[in-house]
Amino acid sequence: MAKKQFKAESKRLLDLMINSIYTHKEIFLRELISNASDAIDKLYYRSLADGLSGMNREDFSIRIDADREGRTLTITDNGIGMTKEEMEKNLGTIARSGSLDFKAAMEQADTKSGTGDDIDIIGQFGVGFYSAFMVSDKVTVVSRAFGADEAWQWESTGADGYTMKEAQKDGHGTEITLVIKADTDDERYTEFLEEYRIRTLIRKYSDYIRYPIQMMVERSRPVEDPEAVVDEGADQNAAPQYETYYELETLNSMVPLWKKQKSSLTDEDYNQFYKEKYYDMTDPVKVIHTNVEGVISYTALLFIPGQAPYNYYSKDFEKGLQLYSSGVMIMDRCPDLLPDYFSFVRGLVDSQDLSLNISREMLQHDRQLKAIAQRLEKKIRSELLELLNKDRESYAAFFKNFGLQLKYGVYEGFGMNKDKLQDLLIYYSSREPEEEDESRMATLAEYVSRMKEEQKYIYYAVGESVEKIDKMPQTEVLKDKGYEILYMTDDVDEFAIQMLREFDGKEFKSVSADDLEIEETDEEKEAAKKKEEDTKDLLAYMKDCLEGKVTDVKLTQRLKSHPVCLTARGGLSIEMEKVLNAMPMDEKVKAERVLEINANHKIVDTLQALYQTDKEKVKTYASILYDEALLIEGLHPEDPVAFATAVCELMI
Repeated sequence: MAKKQFKAESKRLLDLMINSIYTHKEIFLRELISNASDAIDKLYYRSLADGLSGMNREDFSIRIDADREGRTLTITDNGIGMTKEEMEKNLGTIARSGSLDFKAAMEQADTKSGTGDDIDIIGQFGVGFYSAFMVSDKVTVVSRAFGADEAWQWESTGADGYTMKEAQKDGHGTEITLVIKADTDDERYTEFLEEYRIRTLIRKYSDYIRYPIQMMVERSRPVEDPEAVVDEGADQNAAPQYETYYELETLNSMVPLWKKQKSSLTDEDYNQFYKEKYYDMTDPVKVIHTNVEGVISYTALLFIPGQAPYNYYSKDFEKGLQLYSSGVMIMDRCPDLLPDYFSFVRGLVDSQDLSLNISREMLQHDRQLKAIAQRLEKKIRSELLELLNKDRESYAAFFKNFGLQLKYGVYEGFGMNKDKLQDLLIYYSSREPEEEDESRMATLAEYVSRMKEEQKYIYYAVGESVEKIDKMPQTEVLKDKGYEILYMTDDVDEFAIQMLREFDGKEFKSVSADDLEIEETDEEKEAAKKKEEDTKDLLAYMKDCLEGKVTDVKLTQRLKSHPVCLTARGGLSIEMEKVLNAMPMDEKVKAERVLEINANHKIVDTLQALYQTDKEKVKTYASILYDEALLIEGLHPEDPVAFATAVCELMI
């Protein structure tokens, strides 16, 4: 029998497709099953269009047979089949797709009757079939077209060509037999003949093919002999004997949950699906099930997890949604469907409108994908806002897990996404909740709505914990005036606030800022001015004593009971200094520190008196007060031994 050469290109092209286009050999099974599904779809469409009787969807199936001894894997369908000419045309020409031609013809046909509404053609590029050569030495295709009397066999061992001959086959459809390659040191091809592996691949890639994928599977059962005579002397506890038998089993679930009507699904259905598919023991906080039709059509089933994965905030975490095309999984994680700040979302997108390239596992970065991503981003944001407004307790739990990611989203890209995310932020507040309001978590909008008429700024405080922030000396004067303060405990908080700059026309101001710009009475201003004049020389001397550790030493009205605190002048705060210096940097940064002394504390009178009689002791006091201020800020004294010694000297 004369061997025919492929009509398209050369051995190099086939080698490229086999060795380069597909990154994982296992996808060959996905491609062949998808082709079988296409063949059944074509026949089903034809039966609807031509009014053929006696043909129901339940009559169609895809069969898999694995023979480990003979090293063959066979995929059989009872779809439309191929004539000799079609086999020559579709299999003899690399990158020629009968599915693509069929889809084009179907789109041009008169669809007023609606016969094509329920038909999906998965394969469009004619290359998937050749992925079979990645795992096999020889591929044999026997096909009989629907309505034809004869069958034909196509056979090839690779790029050197193929043979065609007449064959025998009962009924219409196509049978593809692969002679699986021998194992090598690098590859174990035998796995593709094992029941467990085949099950795994079908569940991973083809679980939602609309037709049953069936295979004879091995079972065992106790041996029962109804004619056996019971031996009273026999051991009644002896282990029963088992026999092996084979049973035809459907390996795929066929109907995707996301394609069912939402009205027919319960919370339990969604929760169970999520737990099984994403190996999570906790119910999701929110389920987003949406079906979009229009210029770009897709179905999305998204989940907001109830807890963060153990590796979520590590470099090992991979974001992305599963991507399906007509129920066939194309990518396990498509990162382009989610922005980084929504990377916690799990789920999937199923669309038949995406432009897939010839390998069907690498997605082109085209406008369809971007359009879906943009719509998903808006949908996720709106659903989170709804959760925030309608179920604050659940949103607070969500924010505890993933709020940090939203804050990073505000900060990254120089705040380019702040307008999308600022309404999703919540912070612990100094406001004492009313009886009916158990939460002290506040949105920025809620804070602004409660601001006092004379209040100019949104005040915030940054620290290690809510408890420590609540005790900060810098918060005293604001609390005394009844101003609400937002407490921020994450490293990224102050960086994110710097990007926000303002909300609803109100600027942010740290309680540790050099000037809180709080309105004072004329009497208070006059008293402060006189005190500053009286202590001007003392404060200048203390600044010199601290030898460049601070930019300034001054009296302050912001403190009530505490004698001293540190504030920062300029754009770099003390908290930002701590965060940046914790990073691996060649040079450490330092904020412009200001040592503020409570103008109404007795320590001022003591210092003023000592300045006249014992300046050396003033120097010691200045050092102690500075180290105390460092400790209040959560920083260590530069010389702990000197600090301890100075305190002890005062105690003697």
